[in-house]
Amino acid sequence: MAGAVLVRDLRRSFGAKRAVDGASWSAESGTVTAVLGPNGAGKTTTVECLEGLQRPDGGEVRVLGTDPWGSGPDHRARVGVMLQDGGLPTTARPVALLRHLSSLYSAPTPVDELVTLLGIDAFSGTTVRRMSGGQRQRVALAAALLPRPDVIFLDEPTAGLDPHGRLDVWDLVRTEADRGACLVVTTHSFEEAERIADRVVILTSGRVVADGTLDGVRRGRRLEDVYFSLTAGAR
Repeated sequence: MAGAVLVRDLRRSFGAKRAVDGASWSAESGTVTAVLGPNGAGKTTTVECLEGLQRPDGGEVRVLGTDPWGSGPDHRARVGVMLQDGGLPTTARPVALLRHLSSLYSAPTPVDELVTLLGIDAFSGTTVRRMSGGQRQRVALAAALLPRPDVIFLDEPTAGLDPHGRLDVWDLVRTEADRGACLVVTTHSFEEAERIADRVVILTSGRVVADGTLDGVRRGRRLEDVYFSLTAGAR
C-alpha cells in the first residue's frame, strides 16, 4: 500500500474506548478521498493522527512519506488543514488574518484570489466572533489552501454553507485535485461524496468496511444505500 497518505493497521484508544481499531487505507496525489462514517466511527481521530495532532497507539500513518507526529516546519508547510471547529482567532477580521498567514509561506496562493473565489469579500469587515458558521468555514478553507499544499485535510468543509457556497467549495476542491494535490475530506453528505470523490472510505466502530473507487464501492447502487447496509446498527 502506497500513496501520499497512508494509514496502516492504525489503532487509537481513549481509556477503554477503541476509537480506531486496525484501520488501513491510502490516498493518492491528484485525487479526492471522501471518508464517511457514523458519529464515533473514528473519522476525526484518524485524520487528527494524519495531521500530527494525535499520536497513534499502534500501526502507522504517513503523509508524504513522513510520520506527522513531531514533524518539522518543512513538512507542515506542505500540508493544509481545515479543522471542524475552524480554530480561528475570534477577534480577527478575515482578510487581515489571511494576509498575516500568507506572510508565513514562501509561495502562497494570492489572498485576493481566495477571497474572491470564496466570497469572503462580502463579509471582510466582520470579526470571526460575529461570523456565521458558513462564513467561518469559508475563511478556514482559505487558510488551509494558502500554502498551495501537496496534501489537504478538510473536515466537513461545507457544513453550514448554503447551496451556492457548497458548489463553490466543491469546484475548488476539484481544482486542487486537478493541480495534483491529495485531498482527504470527511463528510456526512452522500451528495458531497458523489460529487467530488474519486475514492471512498467508510468507517464504522473504528474499522474500514469499504475502501475503493466511488464506482467500485457503489457497484451500481446509491452510495447512501451502500453506507446504510454497511453501518447498520451503528449509532
